[in-house]
Amino acid sequence: MADVELRYLRAMAVIAEEGTFGQAATRLGYTQSSISQQIAALEKAVGGPVFDRPGGPRPVRITPLGEVVLAHGRDLLAKADVLTNAVDRFRAGNGRIDIGTFQGVSNRILPVVIRRLLDEHPGCDIRLTDVRPDDPRIGELDLMFHDGPVEGDVQHVKLFDEQYLLVAGAGAFPAGPVSVKLLDDAPMVAWPPTYHQRWLERTFARAGAHPRFVFRTTGHETILSMVRVGIGCAVLPWLALHGTDAWSDDQLSFHRLKPSPSRELALHWPGWRTESPLAIRTREITIDVARDLAEQM
Repeated sequence: MADVELRYLRAMAVIAEEGTFGQAATRLGYTQSSISQQIAALEKAVGGPVFDRPGGPRPVRITPLGEVVLAHGRDLLAKADVLTNAVDRFRAGNGRIDIGTFQGVSNRILPVVIRRLLDEHPGCDIRLTDVRPDDPRIGELDLMFHDGPVEGDVQHVKLFDEQYLLVAGAGAFPAGPVSVKLLDDAPMVAWPPTYHQRWLERTFARAGAHPRFVFRTTGHETILSMVRVGIGCAVLPWLALHGTDAWSDDQLSFHRLKPSPSRELALHWPGWRTESPLAIRTREITIDVARDLAEQM
C-alpha cells in the first residue's frame, strides 16, 4: 500500500464519477493511456481490480475492492486538499506568529504593525507575549523586541536609537538642551526601580547627577500629571510621549539632555529556525514603521 499515490486515487474517483476512462482523462487533462496506467498501478498496489471493464462504450463498474479503496481514498483526497489549502495560505502569509514585546513597543509600534498586517492577511493569528527586560529569551517566539543583547543563536536588525527626554513644568529650565548635571538633587517623578529605570539612574550617576526622587509611580500619564502640578521633573523615553497631547500642553516643556540617554531598539528572531512568510512580512512592516518613527524622532 506504500505505493499508492494520491494521483491514482484522484483518477479512480473521477472515473467513478464520469463512468469511462476517456471522459476522466479529458476532465483531468491526461491521455487515456496515462489514466489506464495509473489505475493499473493502483490495482497492483492494492492487490486486485478496482473496476470491471465491460468494454465498448459501456461504463465501467466499480468492484467490491474498489468500493473499499474509493471510500478511504476520498477521505485521503479531502485531507490532502485541506493540507494543500493550509500550505497555500501559509505561503501567502497566513498562519500564526508569536511576538515578544514590552510596553513602549506595545503602545506605539505594534498597533501600526498589526493594523497593516491584518489588512494584508486578515486570517493570520497574532500572539503577543511580554518579555522580561532583565532576562530576554526568544524561545519559541518568531520575533522579539528588545533594547539590549540577546543570548543564543539570534539574529537582529536595529530599528532606531530611542532618546530619553526631560519633561518639566513650563519655565522650569531655559529653552533648549539641558545638561544632565543640572538634575543633581533636582526633584524628580519616576517609575519604580524597574530594569529600565535602574539603567536610567545609572546613566544619570555616570554623568554626575543624583536626582531626588519625590514620587515613584507606574504609568507615564500619571508621571506627566505630577510634573504638570509642579512637584518635580521627569525623564521619559520618546515612545512614551509619541502620539500624546503632552507636546501641546502649555504647562509642560520638553528638553533634550546633554549627554543624551538613549537605548538601541532592535527586532530579534531565531537564527537557527526557518522563518515563515508571515514572520518575514511582519519584520518588513516593522522596519518600515520604525523608519517613519525615527524620522519623527
